[in-house]
Amino acid sequence: MNAPVLKASVCPHDCPSTCALDVEVGPDGRIGRLRGARENAYTAGVICAKVARYADRLYHPDRLTRPLRRVGAKGEGRFEPVSWEDALDIVAEAFLKAEAAHGAETVWPYHYAGTMGLVQRDSIHRLRHAKGYSRQFDTICTNPAWTGYIAGTGKLAGPDPREIALSDLVVIWGTNAVSTQVNVMTHAITARKTRGAKIVAIDVYPTQTVKQADLGLVLKPGTDAALACAVMHVLFRDGHADRAYLAAFTDCPDDLEAHVANRPPQWAAAITGLSVEEIETFAAMVGRTPKTFFRLGYGFTRSRNGTISMHAASCIAAVTGAWQHEGGGAFHNNGAIYTLDKSMIEGTSLIDPTTRLLDQSKIGRALTADADALRHGPPVTAMLIQNTNPVSVAPEQELVKQGFARGDLFVCVHEQFMTETARMADIVLPATQFLEHDDVYKGGGHQYIVLGPKLTEGPGETRENLYVLNEIARRVGATEHPGFAMDAREHIDWMLKASNFGSLEQLERDRWIDCQPNFRKAHYLDGFAWPDGKFRFRPEWPAVPAPNDGLMGPHAEIPALPDYWEVTEAADETHPFRLVTAPARSFLNSTFNETAGSRDKEGRPELMISPADAARLAIGDGDLVRIANRRGAVTLHARHVEGLKPGVVIAEGIWPNDAYPDGRGINTLTGADAIAPFGGAAFHDTAIKVEKA
Repeated sequence: MNAPVLKASVCPHDCPSTCALDVEVGPDGRIGRLRGARENAYTAGVICAKVARYADRLYHPDRLTRPLRRVGAKGEGRFEPVSWEDALDIVAEAFLKAEAAHGAETVWPYHYAGTMGLVQRDSIHRLRHAKGYSRQFDTICTNPAWTGYIAGTGKLAGPDPREIALSDLVVIWGTNAVSTQVNVMTHAITARKTRGAKIVAIDVYPTQTVKQADLGLVLKPGTDAALACAVMHVLFRDGHADRAYLAAFTDCPDDLEAHVANRPPQWAAAITGLSVEEIETFAAMVGRTPKTFFRLGYGFTRSRNGTISMHAASCIAAVTGAWQHEGGGAFHNNGAIYTLDKSMIEGTSLIDPTTRLLDQSKIGRALTADADALRHGPPVTAMLIQNTNPVSVAPEQELVKQGFARGDLFVCVHEQFMTETARMADIVLPATQFLEHDDVYKGGGHQYIVLGPKLTEGPGETRENLYVLNEIARRVGATEHPGFAMDAREHIDWMLKASNFGSLEQLERDRWIDCQPNFRKAHYLDGFAWPDGKFRFRPEWPAVPAPNDGLMGPHAEIPALPDYWEVTEAADETHPFRLVTAPARSFLNSTFNETAGSRDKEGRPELMISPADAARLAIGDGDLVRIANRRGAVTLHARHVEGLKPGVVIAEGIWPNDAYPDGRGINTLTGADAIAPFGGAAFHDTAIKVEKA
């Protein structure tokens, strides 16, 4: 029997690592094991276990393989097969009927990051722009983090993330890299083994990353900026601030020093729950280690003060001048280095700036007639949904469910599995997975553009996103843009050539393009990306060049300088616990929660609670508990976990709603109110009560 051959690909999922892959393909075209590409300097041969066993998803018996039309009540799950032609005709007819009744903005093409492929993910914009359908303001993930980081540097780019391996101190802040970004740990462990580097991990519970660190700091949710300010206090106090660097490269170092003089470790200890000794130890490590690399994650920004916390944490490297050193600086995401021309994919020439932008996090409010969420425009009466599962992953789940249950709302869902959202659809279309179509990807957590070619056929009648969008466009009279006549490979080739990144032929030959700027540029040695070249300790927040739809949240109250900002959803007598909905190691949002391998590893939905808090409430390990707030209630099992701060509870993973005894998922409890200054959902900032069920 012929042995499988290795073919090149890339992981498509919503993870900064965007791992380059070697994929086993058998002589019959069947996919086997996936491995990290050793030749890729960032992936370095290592990928997470859930992607390594990806064949479990590809060949899952529950894959959708035929178009379906709903024949039962919404959510009942009764469908009948229909042809692709009939299904697409039904969708187009519904969209045209809705448009005739309410105008084009009544149609909302809703999508997100189920795939990060630039063609299959973003072509939906070309359809919305061509027809004048409602635009979408993406707020579920990145806004607070990107805004906070850019506020200091002026753009979303930092040191080469491979420099982690050249660092003497790696600070992993607000990301559980062992579970969610394994490559960060690969390079950090390399630094530890080859240089004797120390690893510090900062999080709100004792994650595997915290446990593997040389110093693990577990602080209260939403208090990261207090820790950052106290660290800067110590750096100035003990002579570890690089005053020459501060004078040359920052905007107001004297003001910052005077400000943090009143933010000593004793002050921060009372806020964070850390000890003074822990804060002093961490600050001394940073101060004595010029090559300190801050790897700043998304987790600690999913709080109502998250933007301010990101900015505060990023300021530390400017105080020490760590940016001057290879293996030093502060990195969050490299999005600004790519300069890709996506105008053909997205149809940007067709944008009408007067068309409303609907906040994706507020989908529940928009679908339940909230005038502000609808931007005081027409109701949403028709939707196309690709690459996301809002009935599970969006905040304010009870509102989302109510909205999707509306009899006057037509929904088409293009999906790989019968998700909670697909069950609410009128038409369900079967979608390909990443090895079954062509696409191209860029890594937020590294510096590569990577090709993901089609390696196998999809099952049954599955079709790629691009096919669905082009066919709907043809039926609703939106084909004048040349992008609707192009296949995925043509789109990739056009984008690469228009962006001066070569061609598809070259990318197929080389596998990836290394876009990393040189050392001077990446470390801002000729100045940061502001007109005066100065890192901003005192940002002018409305002028921060981050994605936005205007100022949101309590933006007028943002502190002028880095500070702890008490704007979180505070615990009170009725809701004395703070809930963080952290990622699970074996899931990625709601992806992989359908595979037996991932579900077996995760077990069941559980609430981590400290033994002391549990004893006070007479909650035994494994007991059913009810957690609730004004948004709703969720039932799940308690798990006693040592090392949690008092009053802090953790629920890992977005489990299917039906995995909970009452059918209500964890996002029943999370809110959609906007994080200042540019929006975002505070998934890790929820006040609840906990009681034995």
